[in-house]
This record gives sequence, C-alpha cells and structure tokens, in this order.
Amino acid sequence: MTSPATGSPDDRPLLVIEHVDWEEPFGILDSFPGVPVVASNVLHSPETVLPEPERVRGAVLMGGPMSVNDVGRLPGLGAEIGWIRAAMRTETPMLGVCLGAQLIAKAAGGVVAPGPEPELGVSAVEILDADDALLGCVAPAIPALHWHGECFDLPAGAVALARSPQTPLQAFRMGATTWGLLFHLEADRDVIERWTAEPTMAAEARAVLGPDFAELLRTQAEQLDPKRAQQVFDAFAALCASWPPAAIPAGG
Repeated sequence: MTSPATGSPDDRPLLVIEHVDWEEPFGILDSFPGVPVVASNVLHSPETVLPEPERVRGAVLMGGPMSVNDVGRLPGLGAEIGWIRAAMRTETPMLGVCLGAQLIAKAAGGVVAPGPEPELGVSAVEILDADDALLGCVAPAIPALHWHGECFDLPAGAVALARSPQTPLQAFRMGATTWGLLFHLEADRDVIERWTAEPTMAAEARAVLGPDFAELLRTQAEQLDPKRAQQVFDAFAALCASWPPAAIPAGG
C-alpha cells in the first residue's frame, strides 16, 4: 500500500490515546493488521507531545473513569482536547470511545455532564442513520456494553447516530471523519472479565448493579456480537487507510 499523500509506502501510524491501563483498544486493533501503532497515555505522561494530526492515519481515543471537566486537575486532558481540535481542522479520522467520545464532544463545543443515573450493563443501541459510514453496517441495532455516568449533548454541526432507552444520544459524527461512541463495541466477554476484576471498575459496577455485578455482567455478555462489532472498526480502518482522500466528501 502507498500513502495517498506521498505515494510512498504507507507506514503512517495509528495513534491510540489511553487514559488508564485497563481501557485499551482491544479488538479495535484487529482491524489494523500490520499497521504501526503509537500509544500514548496523556495522563501518565502529560508532558508527552502527541504527533501532529497530519502525520498519523487516524486516532482512537479510549475511555477512563475521569471526567472531561477535570482539566484543571488533569492537564493532560486539556492538551488532548487541543489536539482533537487540531485533528478536526485537518479532518484526520478519529474514533472516540466513552471518555474519548466525551472529549471529542467537549472539543467541538458540546456540553458533557452527569446523566440522571449511571448506565452500566449490556443493552441494545438503536442506530439512527443506516447510511453512516461506520455504524450503518450494524443498523438497525446492536447490543453493546455501557459503562458511563456522564453524557453529552449534540455539538453544533454534528449528526446524531445512536440512542438507547436510557440515553437519547449515544453516538455522533462530526463531518466525514470523526465519530464519538459513548458505548463500548470493543468490549467482549474477555474484556468484561478483565474489567470486573479491576478494582476501580468493580467498585463502580458494585455501586450500580449490586454485589452480584460480576455474574450479572457475565450473563449479559452472552448478548454481545463481536463479529458484527468488528465491522464498525473495519470500516474505520478502511477510512484511515484511504485518508487523505480525493474520494471522501467533506461535510456531514
């Protein structure tokens, strides 16, 4: 493969921004075989300089238990929001998951605030745009893991893509290259096992679901459909590989 920008072998890396050790991209990377990955934890190493958006093929922004509104306490989040704004200006492909989606919403001028109550567990997400380049392939609905206490409103110029019975806005698209997903399509049964064993995640789940949270989540995990979910990440990987495009139109 050659770089669409230079005609040289396409060794542009995928940038993965993590916020805690246990929220990795997991199966998302299965859609990027052979692609170099630059992983950065902006909170562990806030002095880290992220690569310029035009030097990466795309970015995946992962989750974490902190709030996007904690920028005063966690300056790495502020630096990440600044990077996201730069990436949106260059139309670098981005996929934000949970906190990553909230950071994109914040960077785009949206409001992120606590929801009426936490949403935690596996339930269906309704897809609102069957023609969306990423989520259209799993329309009209897909079961997904929810694990969040804060929600976002729709940033100006964004397109609403998904909802759940509890949360009216579960996903959005900015332009033709940026997506925010509040839910965890990357989570499968193994991820749920790992998260329920992690003390921070276990404490959250116990508070919401009760003492039998681990067994409840294991049972709910049977609803997940990792093969369908992988189609979303495959579509994102294809977009990243073809960027910058002559063929992908700008706009929503």
